[in-house]
Amino acid sequence: MAVFEQVDGYCERMGPAYWAEPVNAVTNLAFLLAALVMWPRVRGLPLGRAMVVVLAAIGVGSYLFHTHANRLTGILDVTPILGFILLYVFAASRDMLGMKPWQAGVAVVAFIPYSAALVPLFGLIPGIGSSAGYAPVPLLILIYAALLRASAPATARGLALGAGVLMVSLTLRTLDGPWCDALPVGTHFLWHVLNGVMLGWMIEVYRRHRMPEVGQGG
Repeated sequence: MAVFEQVDGYCERMGPAYWAEPVNAVTNLAFLLAALVMWPRVRGLPLGRAMVVVLAAIGVGSYLFHTHANRLTGILDVTPILGFILLYVFAASRDMLGMKPWQAGVAVVAFIPYSAALVPLFGLIPGIGSSAGYAPVPLLILIYAALLRASAPATARGLALGAGVLMVSLTLRTLDGPWCDALPVGTHFLWHVLNGVMLGWMIEVYRRHRMPEVGQGG
């Protein structure tokens, strides 16, 4: 596989030029803005700070992919996303569900077979395409919300809201191709905007859950 092989996977891209996807590229500012907003809010929370750094990396990686659009930048696009998921699974398992660190580590490792088992099943949904790769994530968030419903209802509601926003953004990502004739700019840019909001919100949910420990300024 040639790492510099061009990729044309989105409605907006009409050629190999750097600015062939201007809207998709620029809307990655949503991730950077969310990171800027959340950075001071997670003071005193090392994992929260780590999430914010990875959130910013998502914006940078996605920007590179939607400007250079090759297989190498595709890896730079998806790697921080996976990193954020695994980091959040660890944080939610340890600090929300009260697992010991080693147990939270097991939960992180378990995400791999969990996702590997569900992605093919979601792939059976007509028209879902590559969005099947992300579909297990909102389901997992809802599972955590259900587990926290009794012990931390506010956190559970926050997680459920995050899952709902992610499902909407996944739907818009999926519609990028089918709606291309009617909307030449596509809908992928809305995936960026909503995910910037959603990931920032997920960090805020974590912060609020930890607030009794870190104080109102944390």
